[in-house]
Amino acid sequence: MKTSLISAPLTLALALCAAPALASEEAETAAAEEQAQPKPEPAPAPPAPPPFAFAKPVFDETWATIGLGVGMVPSYAGSNDYIAFPLPLIAGRVGGVGIAPNGPGFVLDFNSPKPSFVPRKGARLAFGPAFRFRNDRNNRITDEVVARAGKLDAALEVGANVAVSIPNVVKSFDALSIGVQARRDVLGAHEGWVIEPQVGYRALVGKGFTLQAQASMEIVTDRFADYYFTVSPAQAAATGLAQFRADGGVNRIGTTAILAYDLDRNPLNGGWSLTGIGGYSRLIGDSADTPYTSVRGDANQFILGAGVAFTF
Repeated sequence: MKTSLISAPLTLALALCAAPALASEEAETAAAEEQAQPKPEPAPAPPAPPPFAFAKPVFDETWATIGLGVGMVPSYAGSNDYIAFPLPLIAGRVGGVGIAPNGPGFVLDFNSPKPSFVPRKGARLAFGPAFRFRNDRNNRITDEVVARAGKLDAALEVGANVAVSIPNVVKSFDALSIGVQARRDVLGAHEGWVIEPQVGYRALVGKGFTLQAQASMEIVTDRFADYYFTVSPAQAAATGLAQFRADGGVNRIGTTAILAYDLDRNPLNGGWSLTGIGGYSRLIGDSADTPYTSVRGDANQFILGAGVAFTF
């Protein structure tokens, strides 16, 4: 009886001590069998998603950017008084035709390229009609003396634009353009011609910013200069300014920059963006020498504005 009482705990103790060993042996056996069996090939990793900018591009065959802002601009060309003025914006591509802003107007590109998200190679020729609206001294003339010279009619200048666009000048997806516009008034206001050489640059800057910068020059005919800058005998009598006869030539040189910030920091997927614009130009020749500028205004002209746009 004593033997049976003692042997039971020993048997239980031996069993408890043996269990880990058995488990270990079983585990080692299973591990050995697992190592002996051929292992299946691991599944290939899924491809990495494309960069954020190309996940859902909005720039397909047809796209548009519509915007509206407000800017402080001279009351008239040569004024040193500034007024708030609406700044509309339209750009895009419809039916293979590109649309780009052109001051208070726009230009069309009949050779607009198809969308590409691979950096382009080689220069491209852009050409198409150009439109520009001009309302100098048409309304809101804040200078009382100049206002007595009388209001002028608004002009709509229509002509052609030709430019060479060179991609990847400084970085991928940027573009340098060199071109010229020739426009003539079709509303019977100044009835003259305006020749405007231009150099422009466009690029993505940082994450979410797009920069457009342009330098340009205006060369005008005698009819243009006479309409806007001559002080006739009747106008001299009404204003007290000296008579002045204006001739054509270089009218102004200047530069403008537009900086857009995409609100979701992805300029290529469309949506809302904020836009800022700044510019400086200098009147030259008779446009600077006329009493409307030299006596009552300033040859240095500035523009500053901000707005909001939506791309879809």
